[in-house]
Amino acid sequence: MAPPQKPYWTPFRLVAMVIAVIIILWLLFSIFVIVPAGHRGVLLTFGKVEDKVLGEGLHVIAPVVNSVQLMEVRTLKYETDATAATKDLLDVHTKLAVNYHIQPEVSNVIYQEIGRDYQGRIIAPAVQEVVKSITAKFNAEELITHRSDVKQQIDATLIERLQSRDIIVETVSLTDFQFPTKFNEAIVDKQTAVQLKLKAENDLGRIKVEAEQQIAKSKGEAESIRIINEQLQKSPQYLQFIATQKWNGVLPLATGATVPFIQIPTGS
Repeated sequence: MAPPQKPYWTPFRLVAMVIAVIIILWLLFSIFVIVPAGHRGVLLTFGKVEDKVLGEGLHVIAPVVNSVQLMEVRTLKYETDATAATKDLLDVHTKLAVNYHIQPEVSNVIYQEIGRDYQGRIIAPAVQEVVKSITAKFNAEELITHRSDVKQQIDATLIERLQSRDIIVETVSLTDFQFPTKFNEAIVDKQTAVQLKLKAENDLGRIKVEAEQQIAKSKGEAESIRIINEQLQKSPQYLQFIATQKWNGVLPLATGATVPFIQIPTGS
């Protein structure tokens, strides 16, 4: 009698088959890599950074040999608070927002030299240093009155600083300047003093104009009196002439024993 045959699908063979299928599927899917929108793929060969940068879309690589690290190239935002000393040694707190992106074509170089944390390693210290160096050129009041100049210098310096590391600065926003309470109170007091000075100057100007008007009026009255005196010296009847100019045509209701104030000529 022949010995019984062993079944082909033994537990060992089943496990081996499952493992083989898994490996085949893993190798199959590892051939393809997808670089999503707004990113670049840094191609590595056994950990070595290659010169080739993978663009968006589907790519074929060698499994095990190659791997891909993604680098975001979209516009990113970095916000921070910076404390610096002004030219007149007053501490000022500044809030900044920097919009930037890395240069896509050299994302492999950035990954190799800096890594993914380029914001913490390069951008953050650069912003702090630039703000301190530019703020030190202005006194506290100039930071307010020359805000556009301050921003322009920070922009230019930061753009130059980060561009050397292949990071492109798009915009820099100075959202706020915060000064010590005593300085803010001094500014308010100064503005109040300016307003009071302007009011005093306006009042003085008004008083001066009114005085000039009064002087002109007094001069006019004096000139009028002088002319009347001259006319009286030439003709005593001049007063009667003035009275006739001002008479309303109505005789007084009662008169004393004196002669009328106007001599009305009568016919002979």
